Amino acid sequence: QLQASGGGLVQAGGSLRLSCAASGRSFSDYALGWFRQAPGKEREFVARVTRSGGGTYYAASVKGRFTISRDNVQNTVYLQMNSLKPEDTAIYYCAADRSYVTRTAENHYDYWGQGTQVTVSS
Repeated sequence: QLQASGGGLVQAGGSLRLSCAASGRSFSDYALGWFRQAPGKEREFVARVTRSGGGTYYAASVKGRFTISRDNVQNTVYLQMNSLKPEDTAIYYCAADRSYVTRTAENHYDYWGQGTQVTVSS
């Protein structure tokens, strides 16, 4: 089970840190990703971190502004979001993927959290 938190309302240029806590499974057996879905749009890939936390991959739209990390002791994955823009407004979801291959399509992810709303005002 994945439980996302940390969303909220922030002004453009501000920062938020999302967290996603996992329970019930071997956390370090999964790569973890963040996705988002804006109103009227399809869900899209944001970032991914490998099982060890040593490798990361980002969508072009967030690279340089967002940082994904994980704590395999606390069983938590984080998404630090800086320099937020109104177009970052979306529901953010965490997800777990058993594969070692870097994958960005949502159908490749096995487990999903419930989502947390991020709203960036201009």
